[in-house]
Amino acid sequence: MNAISSSFGHLPVAVIGAGPVGLAAAAHLLQRGLKVRVYEAAETVAAHVRDWGHVRLFSPWRYNLDAAATALLDQTGWTAPPLAEHPTGAELYDAYLRPLAAIPALAAVIETGARVRAVSRDGFDKMKSEGRDMAPFVVLVRGGDGAERRDLARAVIDCSGTWGSPNPIGTDGLPVPGEREVADRISYGIPDIQAQADIYAGRVVLVVGAGHSAANALLDLVVLADRVPETRIVWAVRGRDLKRLFGGGSADGLAARGALGQAIELAVRANRLTLKLGTHVTALHPDEDGLRVEMRESGLRTSLLVDRVIVATGQRPSLDMLREVRLDLDPAVESPRVLAPLIDPNLHSCGTVRPHGHRELAQPDAGLYIAGIKSYGRAPTFLMATGYEQVRSIVAALAGDWAAADDVRLDLPQTGVCSQPDALEAGTGAAASCCDPAGGVSVEVVAPVVSCCGPRVEAPVAAVSCCGPKVEAAAPVMVAADPEACCAPTCCGPEAARDATADVVGDVAPGVAPGVATAENCCAPTCCAGSEKARDQVQEPAAA
Repeated sequence: MNAISSSFGHLPVAVIGAGPVGLAAAAHLLQRGLKVRVYEAAETVAAHVRDWGHVRLFSPWRYNLDAAATALLDQTGWTAPPLAEHPTGAELYDAYLRPLAAIPALAAVIETGARVRAVSRDGFDKMKSEGRDMAPFVVLVRGGDGAERRDLARAVIDCSGTWGSPNPIGTDGLPVPGEREVADRISYGIPDIQAQADIYAGRVVLVVGAGHSAANALLDLVVLADRVPETRIVWAVRGRDLKRLFGGGSADGLAARGALGQAIELAVRANRLTLKLGTHVTALHPDEDGLRVEMRESGLRTSLLVDRVIVATGQRPSLDMLREVRLDLDPAVESPRVLAPLIDPNLHSCGTVRPHGHRELAQPDAGLYIAGIKSYGRAPTFLMATGYEQVRSIVAALAGDWAAADDVRLDLPQTGVCSQPDALEAGTGAAASCCDPAGGVSVEVVAPVVSCCGPRVEAPVAAVSCCGPKVEAAAPVMVAADPEACCAPTCCGPEAARDATADVVGDVAPGVAPGVATAENCCAPTCCAGSEKARDQVQEPAAA
């Protein structure tokens, strides 16, 4: 690894982005007595976090606090949040990031409204090599007043993230025809559906994507549909792997992440949404009755009329500002090349990323690093704890503490999806029928889940087949439920039965007319879980 010239060691380290990882990098630099300058394009720190402030993280506080940052906060009398609780993005900002950025030592080095336009070597374009490492970095910044200036830096840590660069809806990575023209009807990422209920309630909403962002949007829509039953939800997924779609469940090292997938699985089984597997959106057209979505479903051309589209197909790194520096990125993942095999979703799904730090993240221009979620390129499943360890190692290297820099420790919880048995056979309903003895399953639900028969389940309960043996979570007691009472035609009602179409991976019996609820199409494994009717059908174990 090339050493950084001591001739410009008096210059600050430039940190691009004042999100959680960028602020952690600044805290580590201050802790080691190194000069730092943080550039944030938005008018406030953690702007991306505030964009998804309504979303509750599936990682608890203990994974979302950086050691150097909390050391600074502790000096101010700051009270740490309960480490086992799961914050929302807004709580992460209010309880941690905002007070961190307000610490005088940090506030003095953070410049908001400062957009980094480009990074280069002072006096050296990308082509020139001789003497390159002896030149400091030059950072082209556009300040809040619109004027551009050049700042010099001894090193650059790019923590600018990817949230501002969402992937388009096209399977080929390009916008589909009409996507830009109907942008006013499309939301990318995780929109605040409850706050914008007026544009989603009572509408037909298409959600495209198979990750955690899509899951959060879908569950918010299901909750909205509880209040406004006319709301219809269609979920389009490009792949057909339900194992990856629903996640690792109870095998997930992060219980809330596992519960997120379970909640989606339960919503699908209960026919609360229409799931379209193997579906690729090919065009979007305005229609007098809404928005016409052209698709390919398992190779067949189809179309769907909707009111709004939520595109949750991930993000990609914006590399424009780094065009004049030398990068070594994986051509597919767009992450540092050495890191790519550890995070490529084509190869990796278990959450077990090998510990990595400055050596894996360093770029050919000595002193340049890409960290945080941007280091993952286009790959998903990044955790803040990963970014915190990345910048700790990078800053130790910049300080010349090679022992600490190389002592990288990263303990990430597994997703549990690697060893999960198939949750549901794509294209069939047999596995999901609770009237089929083979279909009964028992799942502990931690996240809010919707029942087709009753209110949301807010507290952890044992969510099991309403027509088969019930295993209460509080005690190992088998209690039988009455299929006739639970699966009566009124259990789910005509709304749920109407939603049970051939497009849904659920429990529709052949020949059943829409609008008629029957035991075959009503009693999905958790159809009645959490409802008053289900509670009436079982004996609760005696309180301990």
